Amino acid sequence: MRKIRGKVHLFDIPHINTDDIIPARYLITDKEEELAKHAMEMIDPDFPSKVGDGDILVASINFGCGSSREHAVWAIRGTGIRAVVAESFARIFYRNCINNGLLAIEMPGVTKLVSYGDEVEIDPGNGIFKNLTSGDEGRFVPMPDFIMDIVESGGLIEYIKRRG
Repeated sequence: MRKIRGKVHLFDIPHINTDDIIPARYLITDKEEELAKHAMEMIDPDFPSKVGDGDILVASINFGCGSSREHAVWAIRGTGIRAVVAESFARIFYRNCINNGLLAIEMPGVTKLVSYGDEVEIDPGNGIFKNLTSGDEGRFVPMPDFIMDIVESGGLIEYIKRRG
């Protein structure tokens, strides 16, 4: 996968759960464009209008805890977010990201490397995170090829279809 560049949307709040990402009252649809209108509204009601296609969500520890709803991933992906980089993830949310084609990178210390609106570049294959605004740089465990294949295919189902 090529490098990813985008603007940071920082949520330096520990334990953001799936109900914070997409409140349960919106789970009546599986349409990403509808879910995206309400993404993160419990924390920042204006979040969807701030996101540009290809932006990066940076979060604190235990991001995506709570119920295992895939809707949380669909809501984030529907806003145009290209990757989520967090200090740590709830395991089920992490797998839901990968399985639904949203790049999820675990990187302790990432919230200390960025401010809201910074421009960053991520090199998933080499495990490099660069803040292009400040010049700061950090490292994470490089993403394995098979995970990147799943993400680049648009998720596990599309990956399996392509592999026949």
